[in-house]
Amino acid sequence: MTQAELIAALPEGRLPPALMALHATDLVALFGLGLLLGALCCALVLPLLARPVPLRAQLRAMRSLEPEARLLAIARILGRLPDELRAAAYGAAPPPGAEAIERIALKARRARR
Repeated sequence: MTQAELIAALPEGRLPPALMALHATDLVALFGLGLLLGALCCALVLPLLARPVPLRAQLRAMRSLEPEARLLAIARILGRLPDELRAAAYGAAPPPGAEAIERIALKARRARR
């Protein structure tokens, strides 16, 4: 028995031959699925590739805030409020200047490392 006879002797597929061929709509659906999978992969990998914003840049971005809101934002970024800023945050002392707040926050970050 030759190979051609063997192939001819095989039973036909369970699906009609029209369903076993790829059509234009099938190709468009596969292309769309590929786009969705690509977008999902990008969304999963993007946080790993993003560079963190340096603390100095975050502190400069907060200069437009009111002193109380700025102290709260510094506490959120650092995870705690530096001891030098606690009295100003609770209203027991006037808030220091913008440069002093940045200097204290940077010193507190270096001390934690």
